[in-house]
Amino acid sequence: MIRKKPELIVMLTHNDRTVENAYKIFEQCKDSKAAIFGFKEEGIPLEEMKRLYSYMKEYGKTTVLEVVSYTEQECMDGAKTALECGCDILMGTKFFDSVNEFCKKNKLKYMPFVGTVKDRPSVLEGTVEEMVQEAEACLAKGVCGFDLLGYRYTGNASALIKEFVSRTDAPVCVAGSINSYTRLDEVKDAGAWAFTIGGAFFENKFNGTICEQIDKVCSYLAAGEQTNV
Repeated sequence: MIRKKPELIVMLTHNDRTVENAYKIFEQCKDSKAAIFGFKEEGIPLEEMKRLYSYMKEYGKTTVLEVVSYTEQECMDGAKTALECGCDILMGTKFFDSVNEFCKKNKLKYMPFVGTVKDRPSVLEGTVEEMVQEAEACLAKGVCGFDLLGYRYTGNASALIKEFVSRTDAPVCVAGSINSYTRLDEVKDAGAWAFTIGGAFFENKFNGTICEQIDKVCSYLAAGEQTNV
């Protein structure tokens, strides 16, 4: 049996905001090994967001908008922005029925936060049991998967990631503060569908240009795929 590697979602963000030179950074990384790119709802103007997402699509990338907002109106505004930009996936936001119905109506994949999320950069609180129950309720309403702020958790992050992924029958993206090969291993071992890296690339945690770091992470994960008989 092939054990699949998690997908890297490259976020052109730092401290939960899109970097001002996101377009230029993508231009340098458009031929990298990463298949999924995205950024946040804050940091650059809407027209620039649309232009950048269009550029990503030209190069065959799956596109993500991650919204770090907590009120219903802000979350709905984020969903409308994702739709206007032609994004494939809306990540983040607290779950709201209105946002979920909007996404279903417009065929936008929706992966909301679970747990108690606050502040910017975001912090995650709550128990694993509460998050699993919340996920089950959201899945019953038709969400695509979940945005788990694993390493922003105030408790035992690695234990949370492992248990939440194992108990959730849907794609889970582990987002935020993945800045080492140790954390890559934990995400892979947990069986997460995907993970995001943004700030760690801009802080050169994986050594090299942004593009070199992206390819290092992708190659590391590909080398770690296992075949079990």
